[in-house]
Amino acid sequence: RAAPPIVPAPAAAFGERLLLIVLYVTVLASSVAFIEPSPHDGLMGVLTLACLIAGVRFERHLALFILLLLIWNVAGLLSLLNVPGQEQTVQYVGTSLYLAVAAVLFAALFAHNTMPRIVTVRAAYILTATVISLAGLAGYFSLFPHAHDLFATYDRALGGFKDPNVFGPFLIWPALVVLERMLARRVRLTDVLIVGILLFGLLLSFSRGAWFHFAVSCMVMMMIAFVTADTDRERMRIIALGAIAIATMAAFIVIALSFDSVAKMFEERAQLIQSYDVGSGGRFVLQEQALTALLNFPNGMGPFGFSSAHGGAQQHNVYLQAFLVYGWAGGIAYITLLAATLLTALRTVFVRTPWQPYLICAVAAFIGEMLEGFVIDTDHWRHFFLLLGMIWGLAAATMHYRRGRHDPLPAGRLSHVGA
Repeated sequence: RAAPPIVPAPAAAFGERLLLIVLYVTVLASSVAFIEPSPHDGLMGVLTLACLIAGVRFERHLALFILLLLIWNVAGLLSLLNVPGQEQTVQYVGTSLYLAVAAVLFAALFAHNTMPRIVTVRAAYILTATVISLAGLAGYFSLFPHAHDLFATYDRALGGFKDPNVFGPFLIWPALVVLERMLARRVRLTDVLIVGILLFGLLLSFSRGAWFHFAVSCMVMMMIAFVTADTDRERMRIIALGAIAIATMAAFIVIALSFDSVAKMFEERAQLIQSYDVGSGGRFVLQEQALTALLNFPNGMGPFGFSSAHGGAQQHNVYLQAFLVYGWAGGIAYITLLAATLLTALRTVFVRTPWQPYLICAVAAFIGEMLEGFVIDTDHWRHFFLLLGMIWGLAAATMHYRRGRHDPLPAGRLSHVGA
């Protein structure tokens, strides 16, 4: 005799619906980052409460993740001893702690009831990235009064961010999700429009690091999608559509360069070496000095310690930043965290699950952002910690799935994966 279906308790169903609503609004607000604290930061507190109501729990698969984040942040707190009595430095360490907690919260979220939650994040992230890209385009081309001042300062699109070098990378995960869907499943006109808007916004950010990040992440995404494809026909589809996509993007760039303002800025930003990279106060010299400093300060220099010692200049390398601010213990913990995240991702990304496409895109975006970290400080990028939490949470869900202990999917869910 068949067992009766398990019907969730009304309280549990309400808690989950509430969680999905709050999660959607929180991610939707993540593109508004030109003020501190941002609306997203306040909503994270509401999301935490929603997680408690929905019964979100932590599990042993996240133990290493939590431990490494804890060591990194304890080292950050100890680094304040090097710069006592400064409100700005306390705020810096507080931000690190908040982002670590947010990453753990996202990881716990995605470990269970995975598909409804990751689909909610996908929908909200793609929408907010598209809207903020349109805002960046409106600002760059001054489509309405004051748009340029609001959304394209320094003649570079920045959407709702304070820095175009953060705006560009923010667009990459949603762009990869839509591109992966087009390559592996079907091409829809709405997807073509969304990708066009996101990539135009990325282009007009004129961030060399973001361009490199997208190129690497896109290549990694296509390689993993190719390897994980079920049939040779699907692999040929990925190759064919990938070639078409590359040709289309090249044509798109040529068309964009027909605008004089775009062509002029592109010519300037496309140069491999900029004036601020070389010279006595240039990026490369500062990175050499940072290497010497981290050897001389095993306990770190504290937040902004290196910058204060060099007239406000930054070394623009997150790995050097980890050692300079958090000391050797914090720096080692941070690098170990990234290495453990990568190894965890590679252990699980090739396992066939309903959420595999999202994990593929998260891993691809994470690898690109790791490499971009050599030329910019990414340790306080909110979307980077979302990626961290996403990878660990989806990896935990995959381990449950592989062992047959996954949450049951609603009828028809598998047929709509990636829809």
